[in-house]
Amino acid sequence: MESIFSKIIKREIPAYIIDETDDFIAFLDVFPLAKGHVLVVPKKQVDYIFDLEPHLYSGLWIFANKIAHQVEQAIPCKRIGIAVIGLEVPHAHIHLLPLQTVEDINFSRPKLKLSNEEMQEIAFKIKNI
Repeated sequence: MESIFSKIIKREIPAYIIDETDDFIAFLDVFPLAKGHVLVVPKKQVDYIFDLEPHLYSGLWIFANKIAHQVEQAIPCKRIGIAVIGLEVPHAHIHLLPLQTVEDINFSRPKLKLSNEEMQEIAFKIKNI
């Protein structure tokens, strides 16, 4: 069964896309823990990140590194945190989160509710670094 991420990749549902290559895509999380919370996803749907073929696994991290630097330049923060949980969507992905404190990466916290305009502005800032 197709994941919501596969539907975003196919442009069947909208997303705030930051960047993409032939193999990967990065877009804003619509249920962010912080402004600038980005998901980095391989375009090939594989449920578990450690089941990715070696070239996709390493390529995903290289792509995530590029996106993390863009987020760090666009969103004021102390660091970019990384999380790989893999339980909520059956499609491997990396969370990149701008951090001020360790609590900013606590996934049990309430998610932010940002307007379409705020999301567009954040995506624009990150894309245009």
